Amino acid sequence: MRKNPLVNEQYYHVITRSIAKYEVFSDTDDFERIIGLLKYCQYSSLPCKYSKFLLLSPSHQKAIIIDLEKTGEKMVSIIAYCIMPTHIHLILKQLSDGGISKFMNTVLDSYTRYFNIKHNRKGPLWEGRFKSILVENDEQILHLTRYVHLNAVSAGIVSKPQEWEYSSYSEYLGKNGFCQFKDIMDIKPGEYRKFVCDRIAYQRELSKIKYILLDNYSG
Repeated sequence: MRKNPLVNEQYYHVITRSIAKYEVFSDTDDFERIIGLLKYCQYSSLPCKYSKFLLLSPSHQKAIIIDLEKTGEKMVSIIAYCIMPTHIHLILKQLSDGGISKFMNTVLDSYTRYFNIKHNRKGPLWEGRFKSILVENDEQILHLTRYVHLNAVSAGIVSKPQEWEYSSYSEYLGKNGFCQFKDIMDIKPGEYRKFVCDRIAYQRELSKIKYILLDNYSG
């Protein structure tokens, strides 16, 4: 049981890291797999495991997603995400009791099975329980989305956030996706781009102490 139970209708910055900073996302298939899991596993009742879902025809997959979107009960609402080679950043709103924990367990367990089969390995992939911190207001959420979307830039993987395909940044600039942020922030795509890019240099400096910050998050 968590030391501090997560509360329904509250927003959290959720971080999970691989064991010993092991690179668990190294190619397009890996990144697409975890992003697909994030989208699919939001719901409390799923018609099948994600591995079986991927074996269905595109039309059948589309029908399932449409049905889930219409009638499925969500455990969480995903506000933003960034998938890094060794860790994941999420901003989540919990919608049902234990929703974030159930969602994270489903996503991470499924990805671990995929990864272990792919690499013919056994054992855990993640460094203990995911970490979380309460986000107290909409302004904090807005600034946190910028931090999340600049992660790959801060790490020196890309020079601009739009060059990193494995985050929700493109959704904030107008691309269709599955993140639910429009109800909590009123900012146009062009304004958001400026809001993010104006802080690139600052966040690169902040990244030098990020492990201190992450280690202070509640587990």
